[in-house]
Amino acid sequence: MKNIFLFTVCFTVFMGCNKEENLPDPYVPVNEDSLGYNMLLIGNSFFLPYAKKFDEMAYIAGFVSHTSIRIARGGENGWAINFWNDSSSQEHLNIKAALDQGNIDIFGMTAGSDSDNRIAGHRAWIEYALQSNPDINIFISIPQIDFPETWTSHAQSNGFNTIQEYYDYAVNNIVHDSMVDPLRAEFPNTKIFTVPTGWASFELTQMKLDNELLDNIDWFGPEATSLFTDQMGHQGNIIVETGSLVWLNSIYNVDLITNDYETGFNTDLHEIANDINNNHDAEYKN
Repeated sequence: MKNIFLFTVCFTVFMGCNKEENLPDPYVPVNEDSLGYNMLLIGNSFFLPYAKKFDEMAYIAGFVSHTSIRIARGGENGWAINFWNDSSSQEHLNIKAALDQGNIDIFGMTAGSDSDNRIAGHRAWIEYALQSNPDINIFISIPQIDFPETWTSHAQSNGFNTIQEYYDYAVNNIVHDSMVDPLRAEFPNTKIFTVPTGWASFELTQMKLDNELLDNIDWFGPEATSLFTDQMGHQGNIIVETGSLVWLNSIYNVDLITNDYETGFNTDLHEIANDINNNHDAEYKN
């Protein structure tokens, strides 16, 4: 199961997002004392779209001090272990520079890892982060499995009937048992939680199969009108919006039932995201 979280895409990103940049206006503050986290987010193309959309959602929700630095590379290059091992890369240096400022509240990484040592990269970055950010919190985003057209055969070849069963196994037995639990044992004073981002893809594809979507959504095509933009499974807007709502609730504990962010879809993505988080193991929530 070495390649359960194997993704490929070709780009490199280093950017910061703050309340003045690329965000809609007006916004509605939660209250006059609304705060927001200063976040460092590193991953790949199955991580970055959610990080970007989450920035927008957090600001609209009223977390007016929310900021993030987003650093991404394609595929396995966006895994924590490869950001760490590529010690001469600009991305490695940028991550360290962000952490060296000593003001990061939450450090988010994707779950991609090498089956030979699943926690090596995450452990290395957490150790480094704690040097200047002793109160930092860590989250691991658990992405969907790639190549959706092969999901059924992929699941069956690994002994599962459906991709949902396989992903549930990956979340609980690989990410939680083999990654988060050992990391928590090594860093008992640091909060480490997970965000079940990938369930957005599986829930919406099942709704597509069951004719339950209230929008005209294709399987593959433009991001605005499709579940996926390519055969590899890069996610369209309806999935990204849903997964980002999962982030919003997971990280800021925003009530998705009362949240009035406009997703642009008729399908109730808030309800889907809320159900995803309600079904997530409470032991691994923020």
